Amino acid sequence: MVQTINSPAAQVIIAVIPIVGIVIAGAVAILSILWHHSEVKLRIKTGTYEKPVFNYKAYVLLIGLLLSLIGVALTLFFLAIKGVSNALLGGLIPLTVGISFLLFYKFNDWGKSKPSDEN
Repeated sequence: MVQTINSPAAQVIIAVIPIVGIVIAGAVAILSILWHHSEVKLRIKTGTYEKPVFNYKAYVLLIGLLLSLIGVALTLFFLAIKGVSNALLGGLIPLTVGISFLLFYKFNDWGKSKPSDEN
């Protein structure tokens, strides 16, 4: 049995709770970015800053595998539930994006060829 809330005050409180949560999460995100920025500024000023190394090759492979596998699972799920319909795009879109990431991983030279000096 589903109960409805008839009190206007309770409805306002229920409506305000997600808004407050989003505002607090946004404030935490902004403050953490500000903290990181000030830390990097101080490290640059003291001369102890080292630029972080980001492994793009592993990132592209990870994103490609995750999107492809999620796309396969969603495609099979929507195919079993709805058959061939517009809902199938919910799985085909991440599947094709994941496959494109995997193709990029496979066919990119990843710095093997050196740029030529024409000067």
